Amino acid sequence: MTHKKEQPVSTDLKKYAKQTNTRLIIGGILLLIFVGGGLIYLIYGGGAAITGLLCILAGLFPILLIFLGLAVIDWIVRKNNME
Repeated sequence: MTHKKEQPVSTDLKKYAKQTNTRLIIGGILLLIFVGGGLIYLIYGGGAAITGLLCILAGLFPILLIFLGLAVIDWIVRKNNME
């Protein structure tokens, strides 16, 4: 019987928190799109579901722009701190 060597547990809590937050945000967006779109489809029909999804995506667009802007700022700060 061979025993596999156990991987050391990562203690980088900032990385873990960032991963968890990212997964929660992605899960929430997917839940909003699929469950929300599905309920609109069941109650109002296909045309309303497409309109609802377009509205959801239009509402997420400014949030995505803000997130990308902050990511670029974070990248610039990290790059300048390393120099």
